[in-house]
Amino acid sequence: MVGVAAAGTGHNEILLTAAAGLVAGAMSMAAGEYVSVHSQADTENADLDRERAELAHDPDAEHRELQAIYMKRGLDAQLASDVAEQLMKHDALGAHARDELGISEITTARPVQAALASAASFSAGALLPLLVCLVAPQSVLIYLVAITSLVFLAVLGGWAARVGGASVVTGAWRVTFWGALAMAITAGAGVIFGAAV
Repeated sequence: MVGVAAAGTGHNEILLTAAAGLVAGAMSMAAGEYVSVHSQADTENADLDRERAELAHDPDAEHRELQAIYMKRGLDAQLASDVAEQLMKHDALGAHARDELGISEITTARPVQAALASAASFSAGALLPLLVCLVAPQSVLIYLVAITSLVFLAVLGGWAARVGGASVVTGAWRVTFWGALAMAITAGAGVIFGAAV
């Protein structure tokens, strides 16, 4: 939006660009996230298939492997062997997936869920500039969009840092800095291409 506004286009064109950018960005984020997480799921499935074959081919070696993992975590050899034996009797593949491969029900890749979450979060972030565009007069549109977007980025960056246990100031500053840089570059491109038309 900032780039299109900097090119000197009309209010309706800026609004159309904002709406198109929201839809295109949400779809792009969803598609990218789906492909990425689906690749992770494919890798997890291949690892599980390989583990399943190893369990069928040499269960004793797999028992020793699990025992060694538990010994590295602090169990003595006999207890580690007993734990490995009990877990393998209950669910051998599940025990190896969780303790050897780091795959659990909680961490398993979910491509559709990741795609929907990515699209929703992008849409929520892109909605604020769109709403500002709806109400702001064109004479101050570029400034209001830039300022409100940077404030929104700072709030979201600080909130994300707080949720993650990091420094709120650092999180807010990092997101705001990169957002401002992206807007400045976009505005520069808009001015250059707008002047060339």
